[in-house]
Amino acid sequence: MTKEGVGARLVLYTLLINMVLASCVNYDDATTATTAKVQLKMPAEFTGSDFEGHVITLLQGNTRLTATTDAQGIATFSGIIPDVYDISCSWDLTADDYHRLTGDNQVVSGCTVSGSLNSHLIRQEQTIELKTNLAINRDIIIGKIFFAGSKDNNNRTYMPGKYIELYNQSNQSIDASGLYIGLVEAESNQAYTLQNLHDRYADSVVLVKQVFRIPATEPFMVSPGGTVLIVNSAADHTVGNDMESDLTGADFEAKDASGRTQNNPAVPAMELIYTMYPSISNMNLVQNGLCSIVLFRTDDDVAQWPTTYAYGKTTGNQWMLVPTRTIIDAVEVLPNKATGIDVSIKRLYPTLDAGYTNIEGKSGWTGEVVYRRTSDKRADDGHLILVDTNNSSNDFHVSTTIKPRQYDE
Repeated sequence: MTKEGVGARLVLYTLLINMVLASCVNYDDATTATTAKVQLKMPAEFTGSDFEGHVITLLQGNTRLTATTDAQGIATFSGIIPDVYDISCSWDLTADDYHRLTGDNQVVSGCTVSGSLNSHLIRQEQTIELKTNLAINRDIIIGKIFFAGSKDNNNRTYMPGKYIELYNQSNQSIDASGLYIGLVEAESNQAYTLQNLHDRYADSVVLVKQVFRIPATEPFMVSPGGTVLIVNSAADHTVGNDMESDLTGADFEAKDASGRTQNNPAVPAMELIYTMYPSISNMNLVQNGLCSIVLFRTDDDVAQWPTTYAYGKTTGNQWMLVPTRTIIDAVEVLPNKATGIDVSIKRLYPTLDAGYTNIEGKSGWTGEVVYRRTSDKRADDGHLILVDTNNSSNDFHVSTTIKPRQYDE
């Protein structure tokens, strides 16, 4: 046999041996059940301890696991399959709890403690630290966002029926005049990552592409359990479109100065304070799902707030910087791509929204609305209390049938 033949045979033998050895490798460890412990880290404001009895949730696809913390704030999950999990918790505090645990005497109606850790890989036995934040319960919150658009009965894409709805949780009437709504930066190439914001602004601002204000010329009172419906077009969009709503009863309209969208002269106009798009004067609610919203109130002259180019740029679009200290509520909305939700593109700090919400559609035009879930609690007068844990992954549902000013299905 030639040297070449001997060499070829040796190579063949080597390949065969490797295949045999590979067939003997034990892959059982990849799916062997393990134990994970989640250690709560309480909010920085706490001076007292409150570790025991809180439910921690592990979520993987449709699988939801729960465990309760012990006196040291540890929840133990035994016999779980190694995988990537979303980890979260939330619980409410009364005003007395808040004073006891923080030593702060400010007047509050209560607050929520919540924490979230997205896409955490659990491969083996470990202890995972779950940081929590403290959020004062808000009187008026973002209750619903319809950004997806739809297709009419002739299968044509339809955009004019988009809207935002606010909800009054409290037991008292609230004056909504002067409230601001900011539409958060939504570029496909993120203008500022959260790390960029941390490096440049020490987590003190959020970038927005548009700012609207409810007119402050006179009070606009919202009763307990009442809503504020803010639309792009206060028309009946159900004509020839079964996926849309009749918005003729809207409270305010973001008027389209270009005339491309039908406006209703009987409905008061939202004030446009800032837009980075010279040709767009109504709400630029992006149907693909990158559509986060902030609600804020301030006595500042917002039109004079600074703007910025994209991180590292000196030309191009400019976004307004909204101080986080002014923000009452925030909802992170992320696109649902074919590969799933990419939490790395979050625009809002966990202190504003520890999670996110999304529609099921991958590119919009589905008629889907994201809306807050209804809590088991009721207000003193019996009106609905919506879930507000500062974590939209927990707080929001998606629907194609729920209508404006409705929250139960």
